[in-house]
Amino acid sequence: MENKQKYRVVCTLKFGDIYGQIIVWLGVIFVSLASSLALWSSTRQIYAFATIGIILVLSLPFLLFAFVTTLFNHIEFVPVEETETRKSAVGAKISKPMEANA
Repeated sequence: MENKQKYRVVCTLKFGDIYGQIIVWLGVIFVSLASSLALWSSTRQIYAFATIGIILVLSLPFLLFAFVTTLFNHIEFVPVEETETRKSAVGAKISKPMEANA
């Protein structure tokens, strides 16, 4: 039981990985604004606001799902070698500040 493997969590996500998703969602926002402006008149203002709300509320879960799945696809668990574990343990012991005796 003492021979447990240690792992390091590495995130390899870069801005370029989600750049396309951001561009698509900005397009959705602009389409909703354009459709609300097309519906805007003195008698149909409530339809314009409803159009914006419906488009944003329906597109937000898809955006969050895309971001979260992209993030999970870029998280890796890398096994830590025994020498790295020992070096980090020695470094942690050395880097502790000394306490003053009062």
